Amino acid sequence: MSRRPRLAAVAVATAALALLAAGPASAGDPTVSDPRVVAHFDFATGQTPENIALEPDGSADLTFAFARQVVRVGKHGGVPKVLATLPEVANPQTPNIGAAIVTGIARAHDGTLYVAYATGTEETGIWRIAGGGGAPEQIAQLPADAFPNGIALDEKCGTIYAADSARGEVWRIPVDDGDPTVWASGAALAPSADLPFGANGLKLHDGAVWVSNTAQGTLLRIPFGQDRTAGPVETRATGLDGIDDFAFTGHGDTALAALNTSSLLELVRPDGSHRTVLTETDGLDNPTSVAVRAKTVYVPSAAYFFDPATETPDPNLLLARISRNKL
Repeated sequence: MSRRPRLAAVAVATAALALLAAGPASAGDPTVSDPRVVAHFDFATGQTPENIALEPDGSADLTFAFARQVVRVGKHGGVPKVLATLPEVANPQTPNIGAAIVTGIARAHDGTLYVAYATGTEETGIWRIAGGGGAPEQIAQLPADAFPNGIALDEKCGTIYAADSARGEVWRIPVDDGDPTVWASGAALAPSADLPFGANGLKLHDGAVWVSNTAQGTLLRIPFGQDRTAGPVETRATGLDGIDDFAFTGHGDTALAALNTSSLLELVRPDGSHRTVLTETDGLDNPTSVAVRAKTVYVPSAAYFFDPATETPDPNLLLARISRNKL
């Protein structure tokens, strides 16, 4: 990824040449319907929405990756309100990209926002933003060769977990005091020679850290062990080519996964089978993340991969309705 992320686009597109055939619908599957794009963004100014957190009123807090901004967009669209801009880096050396990029976002109950910033410099790490917006403050520094991507906040333990796409690790980061440590690592989280983006999206769910691996097209579960240490990595779904971020539809393990390169939203069942529920024809344009609130699904698209000679990128925010069927 970059403002015009050609090198990454080639690598990711190579990994996504073949899509797993969609599995048949199950009577117990949630239904996703009524997709509508509520906001369009300006690709030329770096308004490429990378990740999302939701406000109590249904507004969406988005990271604009290459504008280095955190913005808020109302549930019904409108002009994005800039909450913060991450500092400019004079000579970014971000792994695989070379440009400074704002990635994951998490929201505390008091409205405080935490975002991941990858720069290839000492600015790489986790930054905090007051709920109403303002100057961001770096609370944790990660190594220059790290690429912090999806993050999740464990407020009870005062800890942020961050997926590192370049190093193939999960970081454990104290919010208030202490040094970041590698919480989980290994082959299941690693990137590949063909695609240098491994661990990507990250969620805390049902006693575990869940992580997507873009290079391997997998959804992983890492249970908490004693003292909140990482248990063995479990592969819960495969064949999710180009997976970026994901979100759970409720208390169970059914998830919705954004398949970036193919512009699909995939419903992933607890048994690992999956099927497509939204496509490019619904408005998706390289979806990057997913959020679910009550009966609404939010899907930002960053429009990263396009042919400038024939295509016009459409970074946007799409909303859809979700209904949970009961057997």
